[in-house]
Amino acid sequence: MNLSFIGLGVMGYPMAGFLASAGYQVTVFNRTESKAKKWSQEFNGSYALTPLEASKNADIIFTCVGNDDDVRQVILGPDGVIHGLKNDAIVVDHTTASSVLAEELDNHISDAGGSFIDAPLSGGQAGAESGQLTIMVGGEEAIFTKVSPVMNNYAKACTLIGGVGSGQKAKMVNQICIAGLVQGLAEGLHFAKREKLNIEAVINAISKGAAQSWQMENRWQTMIEDEFEFGFAVEWMRKDLEIALDEANRIAANIKVTALVNEYYKEIESIGGKRFDTSSLIKRLEP
Repeated sequence: MNLSFIGLGVMGYPMAGFLASAGYQVTVFNRTESKAKKWSQEFNGSYALTPLEASKNADIIFTCVGNDDDVRQVILGPDGVIHGLKNDAIVVDHTTASSVLAEELDNHISDAGGSFIDAPLSGGQAGAESGQLTIMVGGEEAIFTKVSPVMNNYAKACTLIGGVGSGQKAKMVNQICIAGLVQGLAEGLHFAKREKLNIEAVINAISKGAAQSWQMENRWQTMIEDEFEFGFAVEWMRKDLEIALDEANRIAANIKVTALVNEYYKEIESIGGKRFDTSSLIKRLEP
């Protein structure tokens, strides 16, 4: 099976590496050619100068780029994937993007003789590097069945949610839940510090009960030590929350807490924290 992977950022680079290490023939494309060249040398793969070139003869094309506009460019642009798509090829978009875009791409790719699924990721850079990502998928079950064994090379869980766009909507739910959770953890740690409690003892106690979360167990210590160089960046989270807020407006869903946390993240950005990880919400509470 021939694969192509478009986008070698902090997520895509190791993900494409897992595919090559599993024995697939992988051709990559990245806007910065030097990065694609480095990847091809490291993983004994090949690289192309355009998404069109990368997608020729590929059975499955994976994309993992920045936002809706980036996805449109690499798939539908003049040198996009769609112009090199062979009949019955499958395009898998791992970008966190809008459900509207997923439906648009599905229409274009179907007209070109291919199939499309949206498959946003959760797990961040650490999950990509360890091959332990969670993938939420929207698309036809038959296409999911063909692609999921390939994605399992870098995933610990890969779940078909529903039709095209459902994966993106599930990712929105994921980000809505995380936003409120991280803010709650930030306020709890801030409160504990003001009370001069033994925070390690507090976490050891409450992490065994209903307050437990991955964020609590993995980020409490770095949060109180003012260290925010781990995982998912604030600017990426803000992009994801804006997508969720747009969708909420479209369907008249009430996600006021998410909107509030998005404003808090704007405050973090305003103090130079665009590249801080999402646990940096605690910074706005500390003197």
